[in-house]
Amino acid sequence: MNISFLSGSLTGARALIGLCLLLLALSTPLLAQEAGETNYSDPETWLLGNLNYDFFLDKPHNSWFSKGFNEYSFDDSIFIELEKTRLDEVDIVVVLGTWCPDSRRELPRFMKIIESLGYDADRIRFIGVDSYKEAPVDDYDSFDIDRVPTFIFYHEKSELGRIIEYPEASLEKDMLDILRILRRIEEKHK
Repeated sequence: MNISFLSGSLTGARALIGLCLLLLALSTPLLAQEAGETNYSDPETWLLGNLNYDFFLDKPHNSWFSKGFNEYSFDDSIFIELEKTRLDEVDIVVVLGTWCPDSRRELPRFMKIIESLGYDADRIRFIGVDSYKEAPVDDYDSFDIDRVPTFIFYHEKSELGRIIEYPEASLEKDMLDILRILRRIEEKHK
């Protein structure tokens, strides 16, 4: 048996497999587009600037939003604790990129929690950014955004906390931890 010939065949086979994988990777977005799926990395699909919640309920964004919203199950025991907080005294800013898989995963989950708590979604300020994390909004720089999504919680214009990119525990647990800060602030001022 000729060892160099055998290793040459393996190298050739590896190269052929690598080439096939590369072609498959390059053709997958094209196949998805042909099947009618949206390519969210295409800047034509991005939502930028100050946004209305209804924008996520319209095509093409309603597909990922509805799926994430309907499939998310939050922790009931933490949700019960969230119901006891003073969320109605909090203002929320959400900075996201519709091109970003993390934003498309976390925003619907967040909104399911918010809606289940009875918080008025119209009170939330949504800001859409491009892939450079820039937005055509006058006060955007004041939010100091490095990653998306970023959920920022304010009480009387003072930031209580933020959830950046993905939660540390879960969205509802991280929200509860932030809202407990408000309770401690109020107890100090009694």
